[in-house]
Formats: sequence, structure tokens, C-alpha cells
Amino acid sequence: MPKNKKPAGGRAAKNFEPRYGAKTSFQDRKRRPGEASAGKPGSRSAGHRGHQAEAKDAAPKRRWTAQERAGRDEARGIRTHARDDRPARRDDRPVRSDRPVRSFDDRPRRDDRPVRADRPVRSFDDRPRRDERPARGFDDRPRRDDRPARSDRPVRSFDDRPRRDDRPARGFDDRPRRDDRPARSDRPVRSFDDRPRRDERPVRADRPARSFDDRPRRDDRPAHGFDDRPRRDDRPARSDRPVRSFDDRPRRDERPARADRPARSFDDRPRRDQSAGRSDWKATPARDKAHEDRVDVVHERLQAQAIQAEEVPGSFDELGLGQNIVRVLADLGASTPFPIQAATVAPILEGRDVLARGRTGSGKTIAFGAPLVESILRSQAGSRREFGRSPKALILAPTRELALQIDRTIQPIARSVGLFTTQIYGGVPQGRQVGALKKGVDIIIGTPGRIEDLVQQGKLDLSEIRIAVLDEADHMCELGFLEPVQRILRHTSDGSQKLLFSATLDREVAALVDEFLVNPAVYEVAGEDQDTGTIDHRILVIDHRDKADILGSLVDRDGKTLVFARTRAYAEMLSEQFDDAGIPALALHGDLNQAKRTRNLEKLTSGRVRVLVATDVAARGIHVDDIDLVVQADPPDEYKTYLHRSGRTGRAGRSGTVVTLITRQRRRRMTEMLDRAEIEAPFDEVRPGDDLIEELSGRQVDPTV
Repeated sequence: MPKNKKPAGGRAAKNFEPRYGAKTSFQDRKRRPGEASAGKPGSRSAGHRGHQAEAKDAAPKRRWTAQERAGRDEARGIRTHARDDRPARRDDRPVRSDRPVRSFDDRPRRDDRPVRADRPVRSFDDRPRRDERPARGFDDRPRRDDRPARSDRPVRSFDDRPRRDDRPARGFDDRPRRDDRPARSDRPVRSFDDRPRRDERPVRADRPARSFDDRPRRDDRPAHGFDDRPRRDDRPARSDRPVRSFDDRPRRDERPARADRPARSFDDRPRRDQSAGRSDWKATPARDKAHEDRVDVVHERLQAQAIQAEEVPGSFDELGLGQNIVRVLADLGASTPFPIQAATVAPILEGRDVLARGRTGSGKTIAFGAPLVESILRSQAGSRREFGRSPKALILAPTRELALQIDRTIQPIARSVGLFTTQIYGGVPQGRQVGALKKGVDIIIGTPGRIEDLVQQGKLDLSEIRIAVLDEADHMCELGFLEPVQRILRHTSDGSQKLLFSATLDREVAALVDEFLVNPAVYEVAGEDQDTGTIDHRILVIDHRDKADILGSLVDRDGKTLVFARTRAYAEMLSEQFDDAGIPALALHGDLNQAKRTRNLEKLTSGRVRVLVATDVAARGIHVDDIDLVVQADPPDEYKTYLHRSGRTGRAGRSGTVVTLITRQRRRRMTEMLDRAEIEAPFDEVRPGDDLIEELSGRQVDPTV
């Protein structure tokens, strides 16, 4: 039975011995068999082998003495150190002061020491005992009185040092010029061992003395007085100078616009290796020379052939388009061609390079889209379209919204003849776009950034592009896309056809025209001015504190309204302000991802919201047919931006109104901007609640009130 088994009593057994039927102590269990415990027999049974009779007169157990232990150890061969071997008194021990004095100089140098491996093995038994060491005491040290006193040291003063005047003079002219100094690589290698020791250096006191008396006196300098200057009477009188007035200055309208300046890149700057050194600081800077050689050119419109309205054919059939394309154009609402379409369709079908200028909303997308599809169809006549084929046409747009609008117009035209289009722009994953390219497309519509990215990745081949279109070419140059566009066009096939369309076609696109277009045909629509247009322009001069109330009154209407703001934060703030006032409104700006931008624009198109507050990202590319009011909460900085903002209304011959809010301080600048845009608009000072605001918002004004 195990030792920890509980007995019948219920408590656990402790030191239970089954042989004896009783508990035992630690001493009893430690005792060998047969030994009896103190005062107790080994076994109660006399027949047991461990039984020992209890001694009656047993002597008590005593301790061993030192002599007995020593005799026992000596008999066993054990070496012991008895306490009696030590000296009894401390005074009998040797004193520390008796030990010989040792210094650091007595130690062998590291180099002289034997290597660890060569040293003899030493054990603790080899060390001398403490009793054998000589004694050393404090009396062996020199006493303080024997040391030399401080007063016995030689006295030194500051006068013993050499004076500064005794040092030899040195000037800046004595130093070698930077150009004369040897190059670092030509200098000899020097080490610390080459330097002269301190003892060998010349003492400062040996230098020749210099004093202030050696300098030339002021009296010896040549005199310079006021009489040496030219007298006032000898100067030319103010009346002899040519008279200049403010009228001699060029007018602001005649000054070149900031956007008309030629583009400069980092590659145009001179490299550091080619720049002049410091010694040529008197020479004319290279940038000043370039400024002297450059002639300031005022950007003007390219000479274009004007298309009169009476010259426009009656249908697209007469321009050479196929029946399927004509039928789709009629479904899109373009049964008869607009002037810009009549001017450009025939030259594009002939294969010529074309530059075209037309007002925003004049039908430029159909002007290049329909003949582009017809040209690709004719080039593929009789051939079978293969899976994974390379694209044949490329359309570049500055913004995603404009690329989507172009695709919505061209896609049904291309599908009617069996061609496929795809959109390539940033802000969305490229997997879907790359998948469409692998299947094979005929027309690519996108923005320069993502297109160039896919070309560099090797996922887009532009070597078979036959027609390349730049829509809003001037705006792409303004946004910094000039160099990416040039790189993209250089990947197209040699001799490919180039088409440039824009609302403002001027010398800004000269770099593209000179490099890529061969003998282009330039067209613009005659008579496209404010008199023949359908847009009413109004300028409202307001106080800044009244701006929020006036904006709320203008957009509180039944029709669709587009409001332009300068910043994204202001656009969000206005949309929340209108929404809180019970006017459904949304914002459209660059901080939104592409899906949300498309969804917000679709809500305006479907009529679920009546107001869309946008930044200039939407100035080009928003196409909503029934926007009849455009409000510019922040006036634009350039006349081109004004034209593109106002082009969001009055599209395709419809009427519209453009209202611009300015403060009194901006009135002069706004006048100059309208002059450049060739627009005449009245300036009206208004306050919240005026009848003019109610009239512009489309609400009826009660004349009796």
C-alpha cells in the first residue's frame, strides 16, 4: 500500500511504515536496520532480527575532541590544517612595511613578456605564503615635509611671453589662390611622423616684431574731397530728360499673357560642368544673354480658314460618311452638321493633318470622332480583325471627365461598324484596362499619364497608331502635359495623321504643330461671337459678406445649376451650405475618386440633384445638355478658363446664362479679362433680395411689389 494512502480514520497517513504498523520519525528512518532508536528498542518482537534489548545503564553519547578527530584523520590519511598551527598573536605576524617596494618601472614591458602559451604552468601551491612576504608600512613613504615647497618653484609671469607685435605679418595676398593650389589627389601623402617635434619648432619670440608705426599714416593717403565730385550745375537738368507718361506704357491687353511664354524645362538649364567658374563673376550670365537674344512674341491665333454658316452641307452623307454612322449621329441628335463638323470631316477623310478651333459645345467631338471611325473602317476593309490586335487610333484628353464624355459619344458610332473602344485613365486600377488591351481594341481614349505609364510597362503598343487626336490641346500644354504628349506621339507610326482640336487655338501649341503636323489645314468657325451666341453674360458686383446669401438665392431654382469654386474646400463648403438650406447639391473636385466623381455627375444628369459645385477640374469635360445657369462663385484667373466655364451652358444651340460674382476691388481685372475673351457683359451692383437676382434665378418678379 502506498505511503500516502488514507487510513480508515479519514486523514492522510504520514511516515507510515507498513512493516511496523506505526509512524516513524526522520531519525528512525535514517537509522540503519538493526539499530535501536534513542531510548526505544529496535523492534517490539523479540524474534525479529532488529530487536535489541533496552540497555538499563547505558552511558550518554558524547562529542569527539580535536585530538580524537586528528588521530582519526591521520589514520585515514587525510591532511588537515588545525587552528593550533596558526600564530597565536597578531603581533607575531610579519608587518606589511617589511615587504620590498615595487614600482611600475620594475614590471617587464608587454613586448618582453612571454607568450601565454610559453609561460610555465603555475598552481596555487607555488605562491609564497603570506607569512613569508616582507612587511611594508606607512613610515617607508617620504614625508610631506621632505617635498619641495611651492614657493621654491621659479616664478613665471605674462610678461615673459612674446608680444603679438613680435610676430611676422601675414596678409590675404600672401595666400595662394584657389586655382593655383594643387589638387587633393596631387598632394603628397603626409603622416603624423613627418611633422617636426615640438622641441624642433621655432619659438614665437624669434619672429620679427611688427608695430602699428609700420603702417602708412592717414596723412600720407591721397586726399579725396567733396570738390572732386561733379557739381549739380554740371548735371543734366530734369527738363532735358525725355518726358514719359502712362500712355507710353503698353496696355495690359497688348502685353503677352503668362501662358504665352515659351515652355522651359530643367534640361534647358546649363549643367554645372558647363557653367562659368567663380573667376568669371563679371561676365554676363547665360540666362541674361538668352533673354537678350530672345524676341518677345505675342501669342496670336493661328491663321485659319473661316467656315461660313451658308457653306455648311445639308447632311453628313454629302461629307462622305457611311450610312451606319449617319444613322447613329441622327440618334445622337446631330441630323445636320455644325460648321466645325462641315469644315473638318472632309480633310480628315482625305488623310490631312487638321487644326480646328471651335467654341465649347460646337460639336468638336463628332467633328473628329465620326471621320476617325470612317477612316479606320476603310483601312481595314477586306481584312479580318484578329484577337489581341493593336489599336489603330488614339485620342488624348486633359481630364478623365473629358475622356469619358468623348467615349460616350464615339463608342456608339464605333460599335455601329464593328469597332471597339476602351478608356485608359488614372485614378482606377489598371487591371481592367490591360485586360481590354489583351483582347484587342481599335480606338483608345484616355489621359496622357496612364497611357505613358502602360507604354513604359510594355502593355500598350502604339506602333500601329494611324490617327492621333489631341482634344483641348492648349489645356494639356497648360497642365504640363506637353512633354508627355510629345513622347507619346513619338511612339506612333511614321506618317500617322495628327488632329488638334481646341476652343482656343493659339501659339501655345506651336511646339506640337512644328514637330508633328505636316502642312496642316487650319479651320475656325466664322461668326462665333457673342452676338450670334446663345449665352447671356452678367457680372454682379457684391460685398463679400453678402456672398453666401446671394449664392443661395441664385441656386434656389427648378433648373440645373453648375457652380464653380476656386478650391476643393470651398466647393465642399458650398455644397453643404446648399444642402442644409434644402437645395440638393453635390461637390465635384480632384479629391474624390473616379467612381464618386462619375456618380455625382450622373446624379446631376438624372435630376436627383439640382446643383453641382465643381472646381476647374470640371471646366472641361462636363456635358449636361440642360444646364441653363452657370454661377462663378470665384472668378477665373484667365480668359480661357472663363470661356470653358461658360461653355458648360448654351450647348448645341440652347440658351444659357453665366453669372460671375466679384468684389469692387476686382472690377478692373475682370474688365481686362472680358476684353481678351471678346465678351461684353454688364456690371451690376446688387444686394441680397434685389429683383435682378430673382430674375437671373428664373423666378417671376411681381411688378406690384
